[in-house]
Amino acid sequence: MGRAHEVRAASMAKTAAIKSKLYSRFGKELYIAAKSGVPDPDMNLSLKRKIAEAKSNQVPADVIKRAIDKAKGGTDENYAEARYEGFGPGNSTVIVDCLTDNTNRSMTEVKTAFNKSKGAKMVNAGGVSYNYESVGLFVFNYADEDAMLEALLEAEVDVTDLTIEDGVMTVKTAFTDFGKAQDAIEKLLPNIEFETCETTMLPNEYVTLTDPEEIEAFHKLMDMLNEADDVNKVYHNAIINE
Repeated sequence: MGRAHEVRAASMAKTAAIKSKLYSRFGKELYIAAKSGVPDPDMNLSLKRKIAEAKSNQVPADVIKRAIDKAKGGTDENYAEARYEGFGPGNSTVIVDCLTDNTNRSMTEVKTAFNKSKGAKMVNAGGVSYNYESVGLFVFNYADEDAMLEALLEAEVDVTDLTIEDGVMTVKTAFTDFGKAQDAIEKLLPNIEFETCETTMLPNEYVTLTDPEEIEAFHKLMDMLNEADDVNKVYHNAIINE
């Protein structure tokens, strides 16, 4: 079948693995949100917001339904949040958020990824996260800046940035105002479909990697972290210049 077939097959397998990891991540987050209150988005704002985030990441409706049904069924699974920080190749910085039922396992998975990636090392809590900002991030199709700002300010949302490019609006808010911002946007645009609707961490400065060895090591670190079952989100400040 040839090399081209092998490349396509490998690419499809990688895409499937990425989707599987994404669905697993949201399965846990939706389960936790549903268990934290009533497993009904109309009565549980945390669940409603998590569903919106899942949809913005193209998580299928059946995956969302299964997670909520699991919570309704009385299954008792306890997940803990754990955060690890470190330097990646080329003096990049990395933050790893885990959602786990075994913190020793998650620590081992993350530590192994750093140890096996040349130029990477873990640091104590706060060692790199001080240079990141926690924000609410929304991306959607809309171009009326004045109307959006009015709606957000009326809801007393701290808007840190708002940009429009080719009819796509990006809104960044204070982390603590994420819920208020989502409610205000959905009130203004009842049928909105978000491209992005999430809380995230953005670096205050970026590092550009140009050395082939550093780039290879960085990709290895990211692959190992993203393949780890307990790793939920990975943030970094690297720009890859290949």
